[in-house]
Amino acid sequence: MSRSFVWIMFSLYIVAVLYITMFAWNYGASLGPDGPGGRHYNLIPFRSIYRIGVFSPDVIDPIKILIGNVLLFVPFGFFVPYLLKKLRSLWKVIVISVLFSLSIELYQFTFTFRVADVDDLILNTAGAIIGYGCYRIFTFTQKRVHVFKV
Repeated sequence: MSRSFVWIMFSLYIVAVLYITMFAWNYGASLGPDGPGGRHYNLIPFRSIYRIGVFSPDVIDPIKILIGNVLLFVPFGFFVPYLLKKLRSLWKVIVISVLFSLSIELYQFTFTFRVADVDDLILNTAGAIIGYGCYRIFTFTQKRVHVFKV
């Protein structure tokens, strides 16, 4: 896989994340375009995860919101160590993903009608950790494939 292609894919991924988190309407938020306005946030860990899981009228909303937040950052956890040699440790990927997610949440709090939520930070970071695990599996298998080539 060419490095240029991976950089293009990573760039497209970042654009998609920024569009989804900053511009596309968030159906899971407590506010809407016609809502009361103002800034809303949750600083209590696992509060909204609990509320979404318990009070959702069906199973689709928790899947879209909770699993979606995790899946959104899986590519981030894969691309960062793959492309940036200085960021190949799990702790560095965690720090970078927390900072990226935090910047999104701060933007949402400051400029949008969305809810800035510490649970999003937790779920996004979990997704990045899963992505990092995928990266490690990928590099492990790549090394094994090269060992068996003659």
